[in-house]
Parts: sequence; structure tokens; C-alpha cells
Amino acid sequence: MAAARSPLISVAELAAIIDDPALVLLDVRWTLGQTDGRERYLEAHIPGARFVDLDRELADAASPARGRHPLPSREAFQRTLRGLGVTADSSIVVYDQAQSLSAARLWWLLRSAGFTSAAFGGPRIGGPGFGPIRGSVRVLDGGLDAWAAADQELAVGNPRVTMPGDVTIEWGALPTIDIDEAAAFAERGILLDARAGERYRGEVEPMDPRAGHIPGALSAPTSDNVDAAGAFLPADALRARFAELGVADSTPVAVYCGSGITAAHEILALEVAGRTAALFPGSWSQWSSDPERPAGTGPTP
Repeated sequence: MAAARSPLISVAELAAIIDDPALVLLDVRWTLGQTDGRERYLEAHIPGARFVDLDRELADAASPARGRHPLPSREAFQRTLRGLGVTADSSIVVYDQAQSLSAARLWWLLRSAGFTSAAFGGPRIGGPGFGPIRGSVRVLDGGLDAWAAADQELAVGNPRVTMPGDVTIEWGALPTIDIDEAAAFAERGILLDARAGERYRGEVEPMDPRAGHIPGALSAPTSDNVDAAGAFLPADALRARFAELGVADSTPVAVYCGSGITAAHEILALEVAGRTAALFPGSWSQWSSDPERPAGTGPTP
């Protein structure tokens, strides 16, 4: 059996394949509470990259019942991918300029749609039943800042997609849990809260109706997945980090955050470490909107 491939790609690896016609580069510049991602993209991006709007293209409309960033429908996400020129054979690289927090959301959606983390040109390793997708997706480790720090070329403007994509996707290659499953998850596994520690403890809540955390959840901020430059920690270091939280080979793990964005980053870090986890898409924004759901506070579950 072939060795597992990292879901990350380095600057050097990307530079070596930058002219590959199968490569689709996607820029997911996004920051919570800001709307200047496209403007920053137009000012400087990796040559050939196409901009993806997280709020409009990687999430459905917000609602208290579903959270601030519900998953897009299969049909909507498929339209987005086709508009970006994605085919079933595309070798996709996604990046951002924020420690891969928003890039991880697109990575998760593409993995759930059937794309694999196998090396470019490698065999598809997803399960059956998710369509004839042979392509792959990886995240540029360190994002645009790592690319620029290596003195790689930057482009301006908006490259046109000359050939629309024809990819057909399905949902479900990655696991999710709903709000009721999240409520009971700590009874059978480990539920990780990927938000900053002060939000977990209930000291502050800048976005959602109530402060606190889902009872039974453990605090595991995404900021601890990366180094000072925004690159992911080595796989061994991430394995050690999650082992301290009780994550072992056979441990059921699920992750939530504020609205399902940074939770995808935690799932990406877990995959780097060789672990799998389910996503609670509604996350705290859905949970805290229901006054019947209890809220834990303080540093313990």
C-alpha cells in the first residue's frame, strides 16, 4: 500500500509544478469581519491563482438555525468549482494569507466532495460512491507569505478562466455531526473546540449570542497548530499535541469552532498528524443561538 500523502504542499513543491496545465490555484483571502479579500488578491497573488470568496461561495446564507457559515449545497459548490475551471482531474492548491485558516475551509469542502490529498497524479484514495473524481487538493504551507518570503513571482489583476470546468461532485467523503450529536459526543469520544482560549472559557464573545463552550468539549485553539511564520508544525509535533488531548488512533474525534471555518483548520492539522475527525458545521454560532442548549464556562470541560 502506498504511503499516505501530506495534505500540505511546500513553496518549493508548488514552484516546481506551477506551469502544470492540470494545476488549479485558488486564493481564499478572507478575514473575519473584513471584506477586502478580493482587493488584496488583485494587488498581489500567485501567478495563475483565481480568487474564491469564502462568504459568498464557500458558505450558504447565515441563520440562527444553521449558524454563521453553513455548508453550501452540493449544487452551489459544484457551480463554484466549474466557474473556477475545476475538472475531475484537477490538481488543486489552495492558499490564503492567514495561517491557512480560510484555505482549510476550501480544502475541507473539496475533500468532502471527493478530491484526495494524494500527490499530484497519484491514485484517488477516497471511498466509493463519490463520483469519478481523480484529482487532488493540498494546502500551500505558510500561504502567500511563505511564497513571497521565498522571492517567488507575484502577479496582479484578475486572470480569466478560459475553459469552464465540468467537475461533478457528491457530498459526504468526510464525516460531519449535527447539533444533537455534538451534545452527546464527549460521552463516546473527544470534542475539540478550535476557538481561542478566552472564547472557550466564556471570557469574551465577539460574534455569537452567548459566551462559553459546548459542555464536555476540550479547548484546542487552532493557533497552536502553526509556528510563528504561520506554517503547520511538523507531523510529530502535531501528533504529540493531540495526544496530550487524548487523541489516539482509535479515538472518535469531532471539532467545532465559531462557525465551522477554523474547525476545518483543526481537521487539517489532525490529518497532517495522521488522525481523522468529524466537523460540526454549525459550531458555536448554531449552538449559542438555541437558548435551550447549555453553555459551559471556565477552563475545564
